[in-house]
Amino acid sequence: MRNPDSHKGENGKVAIIGGSSHIHGAPIFAALAAEASGVDLVFITIPACNAEAAKMASLNFQVYPFQTDELTRDDVNVTLQMLAIMDCAVIGPGLSRNAKTQSAMEQIITGCPCPMVLDATALQPNTLSLVAGRNAVITPHLGELERMDMKQDQIAEHAQRSGTVILLKGHIDHIAAPDGTVRLVEGGNAGLTVGGTGDALAGLIAGFIAQKMEPVEASALASTLIKKAGDQLYSEQGFSYTTEDVIERIPRLMHEMSLVA
Repeated sequence: MRNPDSHKGENGKVAIIGGSSHIHGAPIFAALAAEASGVDLVFITIPACNAEAAKMASLNFQVYPFQTDELTRDDVNVTLQMLAIMDCAVIGPGLSRNAKTQSAMEQIITGCPCPMVLDATALQPNTLSLVAGRNAVITPHLGELERMDMKQDQIAEHAQRSGTVILLKGHIDHIAAPDGTVRLVEGGNAGLTVGGTGDALAGLIAGFIAQKMEPVEASALASTLIKKAGDQLYSEQGFSYTTEDVIERIPRLMHEMSLVA
C-alpha cells in the first residue's frame, strides 16, 4: 500500500542499462515492464542510435544515450552518477559482448550504489564475485548458467555463498535465496520463449524492488505474473503472442491479485 501523501519519485525509480547497435528491444522491454510494475520514474541508458526508439516506447521514460552506439568507459562515470539516485537498476539486456563494453559494464556493476538485477550480457563467469555481499538478483537461463560455470543443482549453494538471489528461468523457474532455500514457480507455456520475456522479467523484478519489496519476493512475484500473463494469452490466441502482449497484461493481473491499492 503506497502512502497517499507520497510525491513523484517516492514510489520507485528504476534505471535500465543495456542495448547495442544490433539490439534495441531488450532494454526497452525491461523498461516497459518496470513501468508496468507501478514505479514512478524509469530512466533508460542505451546506445545513441536507439534513443528515439526508447522515447517513442513511452512518454514516461527519461532517456540518457551512451556517448556512441556501444557502452564504453566514457559512459561509466555519468551512469554511476545517475545510479546514485535510483532505487534499483537493471544491467545487461542487449549489451554487446565485446571487451570494451564488458569492461565498462563491470565498472558500473562494481560501482553501482543501488540494488541490481543482472541479466543477459551481465551474466559472466565473474558476475557473482562482483556482486557478492550486495543486494543483487541474477536471472540466467540454462545457457547463461553454463556460461557462469554453474550447474542447476548448485544454485542454492552459490546463492548462499554470494548472498545473491539466483532466478534460474525455465519451464519451472527456480529461485535460490541467500538463506539456501529454493522456491519453484510453475506455470507458463512455450509461447514465453518469444524474444524479450526474460528482459521483461528483469525489469519487473527491478520495479518491485524499487517499491521496497524484498528481492526474493520480487523475483517470485515477477515470475508468477509473467507466467500467468503467458497462460492467459495462450488461452485466447495460442502461441502467437509477443512480449509486449505479456507486459500489457501485468497491471490488470496485479489488480486482480490485489497487489495495487
